[in-house]
Amino acid sequence: MIRTVLGDIEPESLGVCNAHDHLFIRSPQLPGQELDDADAALTELHSFAALGGQAVVQWTPWGMGPRLADLPELSRRSGVHLIAATGLHQAKHYDPAELAAVRVHLAELFIHQLTAAPVRTGLIKVAGAFHHIDEHARYVLAAAATAHQATGAPIGVHLEGGTAALAVLDELTGTHNVAPQRIILGHLHRFPDSAIHRQIAAAGAFVGFEGPSRAHHAVDWHLLDNIAALVDSGHADRILLGGDTVTASARSIADGPGMAYLLHTLRSRIEHELGPEIATAAFITNPARAFSTRWSG
Repeated sequence: MIRTVLGDIEPESLGVCNAHDHLFIRSPQLPGQELDDADAALTELHSFAALGGQAVVQWTPWGMGPRLADLPELSRRSGVHLIAATGLHQAKHYDPAELAAVRVHLAELFIHQLTAAPVRTGLIKVAGAFHHIDEHARYVLAAAATAHQATGAPIGVHLEGGTAALAVLDELTGTHNVAPQRIILGHLHRFPDSAIHRQIAAAGAFVGFEGPSRAHHAVDWHLLDNIAALVDSGHADRILLGGDTVTASARSIADGPGMAYLLHTLRSRIEHELGPEIATAAFITNPARAFSTRWSG
């Protein structure tokens, strides 16, 4: 089953999926660019749905303004399935005192949000550091693994600049015995090394490409090549695609690409250059497998 904010659904009901995005988010790292407008969030969902979009995964974790209580109504009004995240981002996104207080019961917090909260989450979001796993990341990865073992929830990883992917994968699978099929490694388009992408896919983890590029991540021109490299090596079943809208200026109502970009631009390019079956895998088949699990609790 896939755990949405309106309850569990069969994987085949998920449909066309934006596998990594944000309806709400706030961080001291993005002052003045908070996503905190429910009407704007609904407009984004409507624009996505108008092009055939049926599901969005919000990767906003605990403490970064996910507004979980608002998500069920947005899902009902838009007709779009929403999957929410628990978890914890890098330390820089939190007040130090707030972070210190939550660290003492981190796994318990994740498990509660996955299984017992009024609006249940369906993903554990964690984050690596730039080219390494720092002490904070190691602690959060351990808590995420504990919550995964207790619930079955998939683990999604923010890779800073797309780096440290193999180290994070080894930490989760080798140290904490998380099956690679339950791991989604995000932002790999920011480190467009096809050899690493193939290694991740061969291990069984999901390869997350999110776009369009931001001004300081000008890597869209690598994206189709990276996808093609995975397809050519027999790993079309490991590809996930998302929009990763993290600032108000990136929304379509602010003349940004918004969520609709995935379908009106990227899906069309994939269909034209790689074939409709690859687009179907990336937007429908793969997300249905990546976000489904045998839930405990």
